[in-house]
Amino acid sequence: MDLFRRFSGERDEPDRVGVFVDGPNVFRSEFDVDLDDIRQIGESYGPLAATRLYVDENASPGLIQAAEARGFEVVTTSGDVDVRLAVDATEAVVADRIDVLVVASRDTDFKPVLEVAAREGVTTVALAPGEHGRSDALQNAAHDALSLRGDVE
Repeated sequence: MDLFRRFSGERDEPDRVGVFVDGPNVFRSEFDVDLDDIRQIGESYGPLAATRLYVDENASPGLIQAAEARGFEVVTTSGDVDVRLAVDATEAVVADRIDVLVVASRDTDFKPVLEVAAREGVTTVALAPGEHGRSDALQNAAHDALSLRGDVE
């Protein structure tokens, strides 16, 4: 699709959504996050073109199994999860594979990813794992800022 059509909204097809989840920052003991909720939020913007959960080598087999059962592609890295997620999300944007980018994290490292996506005409969504897991920088950089009701009292 050319940039004019992207910016003008002239598309016949529904928006393609990419959901990128920062596992180490979202699946923490202080949050009670449900993968189904993340998926539903992504689907509320259109059909899912990419659903990825990024984890490190310490991720529990139960989390990986649950994510795969819910249709998430699990990307396991031995290095920095943030770098891999940021590169993959940016690549999906510039390759014109998504029209909406949902980043589930509380890490301000993803602010540049949201900014690049917005400059490319992609709608951006910052999804916090809970009210106490919000990053003001991410929320302010995104078109939409949402929080899961996942804080554990």
